[in-house]
Amino acid sequence: MPDWAFTSEIAVPTTPLTRTILFQYVEREVPPLAEPSRSNWVALLAATGWLQGFGTPYYLGLAGAAMKLSASRAARSLATVYTTVIRGVPDLVLMLLVFYGGRMAVNAFAAQLGYAGFLDIGPFVAGIATIGFIFGAYLAETFRGAILAIPAGQREAGLAFGMGRLQVLLRITLPQMVRLALPGFTNNWLVLVKSTALVSIIGLNDMMQRAGQAAGATREPFTFYLAAAAIYLGITTVSLLALRSLERRYSLGVRRAA
Repeated sequence: MPDWAFTSEIAVPTTPLTRTILFQYVEREVPPLAEPSRSNWVALLAATGWLQGFGTPYYLGLAGAAMKLSASRAARSLATVYTTVIRGVPDLVLMLLVFYGGRMAVNAFAAQLGYAGFLDIGPFVAGIATIGFIFGAYLAETFRGAILAIPAGQREAGLAFGMGRLQVLLRITLPQMVRLALPGFTNNWLVLVKSTALVSIIGLNDMMQRAGQAAGATREPFTFYLAAAAIYLGITTVSLLALRSLERRYSLGVRRAA
């Protein structure tokens, strides 16, 4: 007598012959689970990198502002050199330097460690890194100015009440810094979004490169570049409305000058 395997609907004998027939039927009749396509993975990586690219400037900006306000002379000097050099060099030049020079530097460093292969820095990574470094310098000055605009007596009062420095930072300094930094932050955000169009120069297959390819193929550059401009305008408009709403939220209870 063969063994039987009971399920909620049918009972299937588990002899070797029946198992073979059953597996052949399943392989023939049941479609396999769909695997993620290459385009889906590319889209996922692009979305992740996009978020990282837009998040990097703010982390660098906060770090740069903290270093410029630090009591350490070395930290202040390093942050000053960073903000001065980055803001003084055109964005396109920096992007090309990171794309070509960064590749050479990474491979030279890898060779010193004994790695014989070639490490490539793609245009996507170079674009994200460049945008992050550039706007991190601008936001460092924005955040530094916002922190300096907060009366020092408020931080001293928090310390006098027994709050630690981290508590003073999280409960007194940062909430007020957000309100004071939002106007400059909004301006830098809009410029950052528009600067992403430069990444097509180093070969990234982004919206501007697609628009250029379509314009060359159809000989209708005005149509496709106008469509790209409309997309950028839509992104910046939505961003502006969201940031203005955020500014109103953080300005509740604040008396404005007549």
